[in-house]
Amino acid sequence: MPSPDDEASSLLASPASGTTLLVLVQLTSKIFTFTANQLILRDLPPAFLGVAAQLDLYSITLLFFSRESIRLAIQRQPLVTSVSSVSNSHGKDAIDNKSSATKQPRTQEVESQSVVNMSYLSLGMGLLFAVILGTSYIRLASDEVSQTPSYHQSVNIITIASLIELASEPCFNVMQRYMMYRQRALVEMSAAFMKSLVTCFVFLWAAYYNITVGVLPFALGHLSYACALLCGYVIAIRKVPRHPDFSLLLTRLQSRDCHSYVANRLPWPMISLAASVFLQSIVKHLLTQGDSMILATMTSLEDQGIYALASNYGGLVARILFQPIEESSRAFFSSLLHSNCPEKRRTGNVSLAKTHLADILRAYSMVAAVAFPLGPALVPLVLDFLGGRSWASPTVSSLLSLYCLYIPFLAFNGISEAFVSSAASPSEVRKQALWMGVFSTCYVSAAYVFLVVGDLGAQGMVYANIVNMVVRTIWSFLFIRSFLQRYTLALRLSEFLPRPQTFLAGIMISTAFMRKGSYRVNSRDFSGTLMYSAIYIIFV
Repeated sequence: MPSPDDEASSLLASPASGTTLLVLVQLTSKIFTFTANQLILRDLPPAFLGVAAQLDLYSITLLFFSRESIRLAIQRQPLVTSVSSVSNSHGKDAIDNKSSATKQPRTQEVESQSVVNMSYLSLGMGLLFAVILGTSYIRLASDEVSQTPSYHQSVNIITIASLIELASEPCFNVMQRYMMYRQRALVEMSAAFMKSLVTCFVFLWAAYYNITVGVLPFALGHLSYACALLCGYVIAIRKVPRHPDFSLLLTRLQSRDCHSYVANRLPWPMISLAASVFLQSIVKHLLTQGDSMILATMTSLEDQGIYALASNYGGLVARILFQPIEESSRAFFSSLLHSNCPEKRRTGNVSLAKTHLADILRAYSMVAAVAFPLGPALVPLVLDFLGGRSWASPTVSSLLSLYCLYIPFLAFNGISEAFVSSAASPSEVRKQALWMGVFSTCYVSAAYVFLVVGDLGAQGMVYANIVNMVVRTIWSFLFIRSFLQRYTLALRLSEFLPRPQTFLAGIMISTAFMRKGSYRVNSRDFSGTLMYSAIYIIFV
């Protein structure tokens, strides 16, 4: 039998390598997107970027409502492949292996086919939400938005692109289940390249021939991404023969336990869990994308475009680094906390999950220690290069500086909620959904105070987001503490907070920047700012 340390090492290796590849995917895709944006941004009116941000929100909402709860339900199912592979590799288990030689492949085949069948629910839900959301985005759009060139065609194209992307869910979930991160990375990087290439090509072609295409290039970019993703996933799955036989089509399951399946195709436990998570996913999406929704209803297209620029550039670190870490950690936590193992081994798994969480939190703390003092000082130095004269304004600069302070809050909330979603039971998930309603009330109240009462504009939305992240993170940490106490474990602040010297250095460098004026917009003291920044990073 493998020792617990060996098994722990193998478990840790998978999320580590998976995170590296997913970070590479995000980094590569953002490089493609950044290059394409720099080619078109200088000639793109802020109002067009505001409409493009609304179309992105439409696509994100449609995809999130259709697949998020189902993905979480699938990830919560324990993997039998790793267990069987470990037990089959030792001769002392030969008798047990002989009796289970026919059972385990069969079980793996049923589980893999269950994952595929469940994935088709995403496409079915996508068709429903496409009708509801697509009609709303076309008929309820303001005159300023609907009069944007190619707006209606763009909504229809993005709807088709979203459905094509949902059609790739069976392949995605199988690849995610078997931790095929390398294949997934290759496919997603290729799709991101196609999206950037098509968006940039259509825009430059239209500019060359002096044709007004509005936001059509962004919609065609979404379509090319979805098509490349679907084709790439299918090819990647077909080239991997080492997993049990299963069909990528909705197939009847050959299982003796027919009462656990709907129409012998969809497992009841997954459906029940997905239904429990669905309400929470809706509230979570409203909290996550609430800034875009509020801005879309309360501000002008130009303001939305400025905020979109700030959130896109300000959130690069979050999307490149934090999102892959959160995604791979959620899969890792789920495999540990919901594996089929005795109670004694389960305690060890919880301890391993807690160690992984503490390591990530400590890394995030160091990122926060760097972001808080240095972010606002460095933003004015690079804004002119990124956006050109049409985007160089005190409003954009101050908004990007403030966004740097928001990113650490976003990171802490993401990883803590990843642990909660993996550890919570169905009843606890429903309880969290109720608390999400409370959080949404706090968020809307904060937005009203900062936007309406304080009249802070886009900066007020960032402040409201910080309040939202803080409230949600506090609740998540309270749940984590309660969960760990069941196994006589604890997560102490000293395990992930920076050293007191780091806090002191952060205060000193912030004071130095404020005295020399590096926090003021249009500062041009490059050498002094960079020197202070380098010294602080070395000290940290």
